[in-house]
Order: sequence, then structure tokens, then C-alpha cells
Amino acid sequence: MEVSRIRALRGPNMWSRHTAIEAVVGCADAERDIAGLPGFEARLRALFPSIGPLRPASSQKAPISLAHVLEQAALALQAQAGCPVTFSHTHVTGEAGIYQVIVEYSEEDVGRLAFDAAVELLQAAVAEGGSFALDATLAKLRETDEDVRLGPSTGSIVDAAVARGVPFRRLTQGSLVQFGWGAKQRRIWAAEVDNTSAVSESIAQDKDLSKRLLQSAGVPVPIGRPADSLDDAWAAALEVGLPVVVKPQDGNQGKGVTVNVASREHMEIAYKAADEIGQVMVEKFLPGSDYRLLVVGDKLVAAARRDPPNVIGDGVLNVRELVAKVNEDPRRGDGHATSLTKIRLDEIAVARLDLQGLTPESVPEKGRRVILRNNANLSTGGTATDVTDDVHPDVAARAIAAAQVVGLHVCGVDVVAESVMRPLEEVNGGIVEVNAAPGLRMHLSPSYGKGRHVGEAIISHLYGAGQKSEDGRIPVVAVTGTNGKTTTTRLIAHLFATCGLKVGMTNTDGVYVDGRQTDSGDCSGPKSARNVLMHPDVEAAVFETARGGVLREGLGFDRCQVAVVTNLGEGDHLGMNFLNTVEELALVKRVIVQNVAPSGYAVLNAADPVVANMAAVCPGQIIFFAADRHHPLMAAHRAQGKRCVYIDGDQLVAAQGSWRETIPLRDIPFTRGGTIPFQVENAMASVAAGWGVGLDWDTIRRGVGSFSNDADNVPGRFNVMDYRGATVVADYGHNGDAMRALVQAVEAMPAKRRSVVISGAGDRRDEDIRVQTQILGQAFDEVLLFQDACQRGREDGEVLALLRQGLVGATRTQHVEEIRGEFVAIDRALERLQPGDLCLVLVDQVEEALAHLSARIAQG
Repeated sequence: MEVSRIRALRGPNMWSRHTAIEAVVGCADAERDIAGLPGFEARLRALFPSIGPLRPASSQKAPISLAHVLEQAALALQAQAGCPVTFSHTHVTGEAGIYQVIVEYSEEDVGRLAFDAAVELLQAAVAEGGSFALDATLAKLRETDEDVRLGPSTGSIVDAAVARGVPFRRLTQGSLVQFGWGAKQRRIWAAEVDNTSAVSESIAQDKDLSKRLLQSAGVPVPIGRPADSLDDAWAAALEVGLPVVVKPQDGNQGKGVTVNVASREHMEIAYKAADEIGQVMVEKFLPGSDYRLLVVGDKLVAAARRDPPNVIGDGVLNVRELVAKVNEDPRRGDGHATSLTKIRLDEIAVARLDLQGLTPESVPEKGRRVILRNNANLSTGGTATDVTDDVHPDVAARAIAAAQVVGLHVCGVDVVAESVMRPLEEVNGGIVEVNAAPGLRMHLSPSYGKGRHVGEAIISHLYGAGQKSEDGRIPVVAVTGTNGKTTTTRLIAHLFATCGLKVGMTNTDGVYVDGRQTDSGDCSGPKSARNVLMHPDVEAAVFETARGGVLREGLGFDRCQVAVVTNLGEGDHLGMNFLNTVEELALVKRVIVQNVAPSGYAVLNAADPVVANMAAVCPGQIIFFAADRHHPLMAAHRAQGKRCVYIDGDQLVAAQGSWRETIPLRDIPFTRGGTIPFQVENAMASVAAGWGVGLDWDTIRRGVGSFSNDADNVPGRFNVMDYRGATVVADYGHNGDAMRALVQAVEAMPAKRRSVVISGAGDRRDEDIRVQTQILGQAFDEVLLFQDACQRGREDGEVLALLRQGLVGATRTQHVEEIRGEFVAIDRALERLQPGDLCLVLVDQVEEALAHLSARIAQG
């Protein structure tokens, strides 16, 4: 068994909506059916008893190959490590012994690690006497998962966003997350939101400053001051009165905090612990329980009583053994990924034991509660009890005031009081700290009491609640097909711009934001789409979505409002990536249709049967378009009162039931009054997309009327120029369907003599190269073949030979030349032009060739 390629599909893909690892796996003849591998399954199950059934749902009829077993092993290893994964699939390709294995992952690092481990497992099972370290592998997977997955606080906010339909993107391996797209994006860093200022965060970190601000606002706080030395700290303790709290002035998560310090010896330990974190602060110890109140915006959304870490004696075990027993609780972990943290038996805990007359080796009597720390932070092993419903309105108001004085939109307010059921002044309580980016796990899954939906409260703060709630999405249109994608993409973007929106657009020419190019080259993949959705100015997005990007990585978005499929025809790029037929190519192209929002539309070419069949997988509604309004599919769709766009005489018509809207073709300049059929199709698709996203018809009319397909606006897409009285057309067409469409278009343009300049893409099949000149040979008097610098894997002269073969038997072509170099070929074609002639230049290097053409035309 050989794994030749591994990809991470980071968005919706041709297999599923799940993120997944996709691998190409080759199996030898004996490995294509494990029934022919004696003892293999027994050895496999001995090495990994929990692997489950070896016949996944994807292989009910086919023999079980090693590739199918690899699929199951990679999924089962992740599941055993606690990852929430359920989807896997093995596709048998058309090549003997070659499989595509797809396995879902929740975290890419874990998915890759599990896949590699699954390969090792199978290698060990194939060989007699092989070994596999299952426990170590699962431990490594769990450790990696805990390291890379979002913590409980950030994770709860993300889960709440997903439940509401708000898209999210993790911007780092840490807790920085973007919600929403473009101009509607918001960001969080753990439980801190993007509109909280750095000033407010700095105030919250400075315990002395925040306490003074709260005191000036009338919020009850304990008295105290910073200390510069151990002696100064003891002096401060005597000033405010024992017992005291010693803590770092700039700290969090309870690090370095010691409470109820009542002796010089205890002060020495407490001072050392705080001094390791930063500037030491001493303040009056308030008797009572430790409460954490969570404020989001102007609301108190959760409250918990935090109890310090403790153990209960049983008269048998000593303190050290009791701590070890408590730490066996699966809810307790070493970090913040679990709901509770393991209790530490460190120097501070030993000092606290000493105050109770105990040591770690002491055996407490049965029922005795032994305190191991005075502070009750969960991060030091404490527990939490939900008291949200018990908080007095006055206490809630004080907590909200404290958050607003400091300027925190999400704030953890620490209160010490005998009870929060009465105002703080009545129980001699006070607010001891305010915390930016507070931990949420004590509210999500308290040790006792009801968990609170605090992630939902934060998302509501960002995107509103009730009737005012939003989902953070901007209009997104995805465009795919064989031909016409770029023109359609540019026209739809122009429609959005016409109504005043700032548009982000990606296509094979580059990335554009509000008309400005921000990247160049082929940018029709998911990375460019994600970059556009990150741009804070973008109010609508249009993405040309090419086959290659979907195969490499999936989509760059989770769903779109409108998906447009222009056509498939005979297809393009066949014979690559195991896609050998138009029907197989459609499985990739239809991914955007499968991921239309339920309230959205798929715009499909009714005249292309393979495209029209995609309607069955669309979660939203369908707008069919076709020039022939009498096409059976169009007629049936209209009869059902559904949306259609078609041509009626010299009018482009949008119809739904008895309602009609018309645009004269003469008012759509780039169709040349309707004489260029493929541009008419592009216009219909674009108008349907504008209709689908809800643009008003005045905007759509103005948009199609003002759209120009010159070389500046739509480079290489039927750009028409005049050269010394002859007509020159530049186009990037490079497949048989494009040749037919171009021939049909230029035949509608008068010309004495027609010539064409053409090369071929070496990575296409032989027949796909030959068919282009077979078509052109019936329509052009002269054919100039050129070989460019990049042959894409072909031998020198091989592409020219194939193009020559296509011209054998040509009925019209009388003159053929072979030329080395695109620019040389263009110059030669221009030299031969006479007034009244027409030359079609099929450009290869679009930007450079158009610049060369423009320079020659400018010279006259």
C-alpha cells in the first residue's frame, strides 16, 4: 500500500460539508481484497481492538481493500481519542488499484496525525509479528487535540455563533476568532471582544488603578496599596489590619494570589508567590465567599460561587493521597480544556495545611474538610456552584457599573461577600477585582448547579438578539462552469457596485476590492475567497470558483446566497484528478450548488442537461436560464410559478408566474445587440444572479447597460479592437465549447477574410487539443499556430503537431503557419491584416499579450 498524496479539505467539498483529509492510496493486487491476506484482520484487531467494522457504508458491494481499512482506522483512532468525527468515504477510481480515501477531522493537525498512525497500524498488521503502540498513539492524539482545539471559553462562543448561523474563521492557533464576513465581521480573543479598548484592558490588569476608579464611582472595594518589599508588604498589612490578601498588581487566573494571610511567616510565602508574577499588592481580606459575576454589555448573564480546593478526610488516607484521589476525577485536567483543574500540592498548599495543623502526610479524621488554598480560582483547583438566580438586583447593578467604569464589554467581576442575595453594603462585601477576557468554564459547566449559555450572550452582544439579530453575513455569489465564468463574475460584481456596495471579487485575473486590484494571477481558489471575506470594507462578494481550488482545498466559504453554473458542455481539464467524464466533472462543479443557503438560489443553465440536473442537490430555490423560452424544462419551471430568465425576440426577460421584467438586448452593449450568443448567456446568468440576491430592477438595468467588456474591464474575454480598418478580437478561450461559441460570434461580424492565432495547453488531453483546430478550420481562412514558452509537460513541438492534426481535412483554412512565441505570432497576424479583415487572437499570457496588442494598435 502506498499513499501518494494527502490534502486537507478545509471547506465544503465534493465529498461532504465536513473538513477532511483526502489521500490517494495505491493498493497492490493482493491488497485490493483483504480476504486474500491470511490472518490480516485477526492481527489488526489484536493491535487495535476498537477499530469497529471493516466494511464502511461506502463499500457495501465492493471487496474490502486496504484503502477501506485505512479509512476506518483513521476515523476510529480519532474517535477513540475523543474527537467528534463521524464521516469517512473511500472512492474507487477508474485506475486499477487506486483509491481516494476521505476521513473527516475536527482539527487538521489531529487528522493528519491519525492518518499517519493508521498507515503505521496497517503496515504492522500486514506483517506477521508487527507491533503498534496503541496507547501511546491515542495519548498523542488526545494531547495534540487538547493543544490545538479551542478552549472551553472561546469554544462556547464559537458554538453559539454556529448555532445562529454566523460564519467563523480561526485566525491563529490560539483563541483569535473572526465572526462574520467583510464589513459585518467581528473578532474575539478568548472572551474579549474587538470593541474593548487596549486602555480598558490595561486598567483591568492594574488592580490598584481599577480599584481606585471603582472607589471613585462609589463601588465598594477593599482598602489596600502596592508594596515594594516584604517589609513594606507587612507594614501595609498592619496598616489595613490583618488578615489580608496578597496578590500581584497585574495578574490573572488566580496566579500568585494568597488570601487570609494572618502572620509574618505566611506573608513571606505569599509575598514570594506574588512577586514572581509582578508588582505586589496588599489589601484587606473580606470575610465571606468568593463569587464571580459575568457581565456582558449591560447585563449580568451568570454568577458562580467559587470554593477553594479542598479534600474531605476519610480517616484512612493522608492528605497527599486524598488529593491524588480527587484528581482522578475525569473532569479535572492540567489546563483549561476541562471543566475543572487538578489540585496542586505546592508550597502555598503546604502553608495552608500548616495553618490547620496538618502536613501532606497527615491523615484527617473522617468528615473533616481540609482547605488547600484560600483563593477559589478554578485554575488552582477550586470548584464552582451556579448562583445566577440568587443575585440581588443591587449586586447585579454594582457589577454592571464596575464593568462600565473600567470599559469592559465582557467582564468577570470578583465579589467577596457572605452572600449575594443582599446588597453588598449590608453584608460588608466588596468588589475585589474586574477581569478582562474572563474564563467562562465555571458558568458553562459548574461543579454544581445549572450551566449557563454565556457564549450565546456574547454572540447576542455582537450581533443583536431577537428581531434585531443578524448573522454577520454579506451577500456572496459563487460562479462556476466551463466557459463564461470570469465575464459573469465581473458583471455580477458590477451590478453590486452599481447599487453602491463595496464589492470584493476573485477571478482568474486577480482579487479586487472596491475596484482596486489587491492581488494578481489566478485567484479563483479558496484562499483568495477567504482573504476577501476578511477585508473589512467588503459589503458584497463575488467569487469565480474554479475546479482546481475545490479539489485542492474545498470552498473558501461555508455557503453562498447565489450559486451560478454557466455551462459544462463537453467539459474541460478532463483526464486530470480522476475526472474523466463531464458527469464526474459535474460532481466538483456542483459543490457551490450544494452549499447554497436555504433562502438562496442556484442559477442554472437549463439548456445544459448536466447543469440542469444539479437542481436536485440545491438546498435553496432554482432560477433557470436559457435563450429558448420554449425549452421543456423552462416551460415546466415557469408553469410552476418559479423564476426563469430567457430571450423573447430582442428582449431579455425575467419571469415568475404572470410577472415579467424585460431589458432590451440593445441596452446590453457587450452582447452587441444580442448578436453574440455566449455573451447573451452571460448576461442572462448575471441578471438571474442579481435577481436572486434581491437587487432592484433599476439597478440591474443600469448595471448591464453600463458594463463594458473591453480589455481593461474584462481582459481576454472577447475584447474587440480596431487595427488599420480591420477588426481584432482577443479571447482566452481554450476548449472545444469555447471555440464553437467564438466561431458563432465572429460569424455574426462582417469580414472579408478571417484569421486566427492559437496555441494549446499541454496539460489537456490530445483530443481536447485537436478538437479546437478541427472547429476553427471550418471557419477561418488562415490559422497561425504558435508554441509558447510553457508546454506543461509536453515535448517540444508536440502541441503544434496536435493542432496541425486537427486541421487535416479543414474545409475553409487555406493558409497555416507555425511560429515560436506568442508575441511573434500576434505581430505576424497583424502584418497580414487588410482593411475589412477579422483576426481572432486566442491569447495565452492574457495580461502580457493584451498589453502587446494595445501597444501595436496604438502605433497604428
